[in-house]
Amino acid sequence: MPLQPQSVDVSVVVIGYNDAAHIADAVRSALAQGPVSEVVAVDDCSTDGTSELLDRLAAAEPRVRVIRREENSGGCGTPRNTGIDAVTTPYVMFLDSDDVLPPGAVDALLAAAREEQAEVVSGLCVRRELPSGREVPWQGKLYAEGAVLARPAHHPRLVHDTLCVNKLYRTDFLREHAIRFPEGRFPYEDIVFTARVLAAGPRMALIPDQVYVWNVRRSAGRLSISLDRADIENWQARTEAGRTAYDILLSAGQKELARAARAKFLDHELRMYARELGLRDAEYRRAWWAHTRKYLGEYDAADWAVNPTASGRLLGRVILASPEPRDLARLKEFAARPSRLCPPYARDKDGTPVWADDLPQISLEPYLVRPIHVLPLAVDAELHPHAGTSLLRLRLHDLYGRVASAGPEVLEVEWRHREAGRTVQHAAVPLTPSEDGTWSAETAVELAGLGAGTWDLRLRVRFTDGASREVTAHARTGAGLLRRSVVPSVRYGVLLVQPYATHSGALALRLAAGLSGMTSVLRGRLRRLLHRTAPR
Repeated sequence: MPLQPQSVDVSVVVIGYNDAAHIADAVRSALAQGPVSEVVAVDDCSTDGTSELLDRLAAAEPRVRVIRREENSGGCGTPRNTGIDAVTTPYVMFLDSDDVLPPGAVDALLAAAREEQAEVVSGLCVRRELPSGREVPWQGKLYAEGAVLARPAHHPRLVHDTLCVNKLYRTDFLREHAIRFPEGRFPYEDIVFTARVLAAGPRMALIPDQVYVWNVRRSAGRLSISLDRADIENWQARTEAGRTAYDILLSAGQKELARAARAKFLDHELRMYARELGLRDAEYRRAWWAHTRKYLGEYDAADWAVNPTASGRLLGRVILASPEPRDLARLKEFAARPSRLCPPYARDKDGTPVWADDLPQISLEPYLVRPIHVLPLAVDAELHPHAGTSLLRLRLHDLYGRVASAGPEVLEVEWRHREAGRTVQHAAVPLTPSEDGTWSAETAVELAGLGAGTWDLRLRVRFTDGASREVTAHARTGAGLLRRSVVPSVRYGVLLVQPYATHSGALALRLAAGLSGMTSVLRGRLRRLLHRTAPR
């Protein structure tokens, strides 16, 4: 008696355009999910051999179905819609050609969908930085433990996870509610699609399992949309996606989710782009400022009323109150995570804390009563490299008397390796009050003990009552402070030391060990230079 074909419950829609270097890995990761999956590979009219590669994969594996679009859509939404139209299975999920599904992802999602009768199941995505391999959870708090939600409105935090790829969907749910992606060239289509899903009010399950690996290639010749933020059109597309998502949720009667989406924009998108303003030219900054003021002008009083001292809301209020770009260096630090409010600390004529003397309408009065462990404390840092032991100097600023009243006692210092995530050289340094109303500390840094790589400085201020505040440090930029230097080392022979300020102005440190390390740094600088000067 011939064997009956096994039923296929899940289709994985893989979309790709001119990505022959990675798409095979994506398809194979989907096929490895087990015999209950099929792969619908949608080629968006590639010209680099992607389509031929997919044909070979389909010839060797009957579970692969290739759909070739005759005209490039210019975005990710149209090929995903093509995939939705093609699937015949009860469930569907999406996979980009340069990412992968970890083992067991579909099994975990499908089991939750069946057990909980969920129309949408969402799991943990990790951003994998390549080539280092460091993995950073995306919205990790949302997936710390499993949950079942009868309606998304019960959990407004869902609006922070705007990815479409870490979720399994009931196919008939998408079709019944006509949930599709924006067509054509529409960057950030995920934001709009996710809003349409939430607006339909599905029964949802959240699982703590890792179900998606988002590969981040910052040195790629062609950056992804989320990384290629150098043009003002990218910001305009981001705000348009945010506006569209808000309108979708509001029109569906999901007022709480709509309000949460606007708050998320302030806390995430606005802060991220504001941190990078210093990298852009004056023309971009003027265009960004004008466009942002116009967009934030659509917010109503209720959008600003909740948690008015949250960094994103204060940042937005400063922009709205200022016709021209201003305080960019200070705003960059304020948009950091955690936020840093650097001096000067202005007051109005009545003594009330305000953003600046010429912006007295931006009140900082709530900082007088907020707990010390959430205040945007500012610490200056400067590193003085030397052979053997280097010196790190730190200075903590008062914030309208709050730091002084809390009694700063100790500054805990550690260096965190950006790629590996490990920390070394933990020290607890006493804070000494200075005549100018600040507190200072010094500690030794054994550069050879750190080793090669990029190191971020992390600090924790501890107060006499046991309270503490984790902070990063503002990188002092005085003469010679961020100069590259070569330091003799018994262990490595020589160390190339580069203190520098990150996009948010925090002190970080690059170390290259030995002659081979120095050569690698020089090659990297040359690659970045060629990438910046290459025609776009």
